[in-house]
Amino acid sequence: MSMNETPGGERVHIGLFGRRNAGKSSVMNALIGQSLSIVSEVKGTTTDPVHKSMELLPLGPVVFMDTPGLDDDGELGAARMEKSYQILDRTDIALVVIDGAEGKGEEDEQILNRIREKGIPYVVVYNKQDLLEDTTKEVLDVAKLLKDQREGREIMIRVSTRNQYHIQELKEFLAGLKPDAPEVPIAADLVQRNDFVVLVVPIDKAAPKGRLILPQQQTIRELLDAGAIPVVTRETELKQTLQELGKAPALVITDSQVFEFVAGIVPESIPLTSFSILFARYKGVLQTAVNGADMLEQLQDEDRILIAEGCTHHRQCGDIGTEKLPRWIQKQAEGKKLYFEFCSGTEFPRDLSAYRLVIQCGGCMLNEQEVKNRYGLAENQGVAMSNYGIVISKLKGILARSIAMLAGKEE
Repeated sequence: MSMNETPGGERVHIGLFGRRNAGKSSVMNALIGQSLSIVSEVKGTTTDPVHKSMELLPLGPVVFMDTPGLDDDGELGAARMEKSYQILDRTDIALVVIDGAEGKGEEDEQILNRIREKGIPYVVVYNKQDLLEDTTKEVLDVAKLLKDQREGREIMIRVSTRNQYHIQELKEFLAGLKPDAPEVPIAADLVQRNDFVVLVVPIDKAAPKGRLILPQQQTIRELLDAGAIPVVTRETELKQTLQELGKAPALVITDSQVFEFVAGIVPESIPLTSFSILFARYKGVLQTAVNGADMLEQLQDEDRILIAEGCTHHRQCGDIGTEKLPRWIQKQAEGKKLYFEFCSGTEFPRDLSAYRLVIQCGGCMLNEQEVKNRYGLAENQGVAMSNYGIVISKLKGILARSIAMLAGKEE
């Protein structure tokens, strides 16, 4: 994970957007109570997105994301604006910050239209109200603002970061917003209290030293909360683990890269799936990803395939995304020449028309909004999209078994 990537697909992502010198950085600093973003009278001070994680009760853990100005100019300016729109793809709640003395500009209207199209809850924040004459007496009823927002009215809040005018009310309003998303479990609804659940976690040279990766941690925690009994083992000890448990586990969850090996050990009578399949359901894209895997059987000579990872890491020999997946797919293609391209982190292309298939990792470092945006982008351009675990199980002939326990479970 790079320095600019923020862990926590579970955090609500709050993005600040607006033109240069509207005061986005000042508003973010005021909201978090720290001077994190550099503030200057010079336009274009923020050249890269800035992230800050914090607790915003009662909403819970959030990530504030400051962005470059939407009216930046020149070649570098265009690249910075593209970064802002990339941030929008992972935004759960949006703040459009406007210089109160200047009012809305064309760029503000453009970002607002994009926000409305995506159905993202938002608030228009008119900053620098200390420079105006008629803003010192207004009293905000936050409860009424939240009611108006739920009823579809555009919310406008006037603030000043110099004298903290309405900053507390803005925080209370944000804390009262909860993006509409069904509470989909990772695996808790697949097991009962006191059930054994075996989690297969390979420890090889690609595994992070001294820790488990995020989907493994989240799954273990959820199973513990549900009263189930998670048993974690490497694939090399799986057979012995199953023999010594004393009873059959209710479920086996494996890392995708050892899917075929694990399937050969776990009896057909025991439900088997992978972390990335469970996270496809958790992020709301399971059926789309299952349908997308059908493209593996329709690939033609010289088709292009994009393999996308949600985080960045040092790639080693035998990397699943850049080596194993291409090799397995090329082998099934039976002599057809396929071309593979790769992207990682936030650098997901908006134009996917060159590709026949996009294969996304499990997306543990991406929030639900960004995962759905990526799949929606592919769908709108008529490009099939799936993920690592589903593609691997399809290639190995175990997809039907891997999703059987999810039948009838709504995303």
